[in-house]
Amino acid sequence: MAQHVPRHQRVADQIQREMAQIIRDEVRDTRLGMLTITAVRVTSDLSRAKIFFTTLVPEQHAIAYEVLNGAAPYLRSVLSHVMSLRMVPILHFVYDESIEHGLKMGAMIYAARQRDEALRGEQEQPGTDDAAQVDSQAEAKPDEGRA
Repeated sequence: MAQHVPRHQRVADQIQREMAQIIRDEVRDTRLGMLTITAVRVTSDLSRAKIFFTTLVPEQHAIAYEVLNGAAPYLRSVLSHVMSLRMVPILHFVYDESIEHGLKMGAMIYAARQRDEALRGEQEQPGTDDAAQVDSQAEAKPDEGRA
């Protein structure tokens, strides 16, 4: 049996697909660079759409934000020709920080695991070093006792 997906979610999914293509084909601003539409959230009355994006170079997100929000009325117009909606939502572009946040968290986890492995290695090595020293001393003592 098919699951029911709310209409605003179906519209959000379609807006995400269409906006990715429209931005790639229609926006000619060279400052924009490479970007990805990561998610779209549409209000339940379909009046507003929040479009989340991320850029290939994180330092360019402020420029991309300005370009996209400046072109929002034009993009809404193009979107109205592509989608069959009575009223196309007002578009608001928002920089998606979740990918950067995920990368930072991953780096922190990696660093913590490296520290844990280093600490475990330091705890195990003194015991093996002590055993090696005892073996070397035991080998040296019989020679001294014979003399």
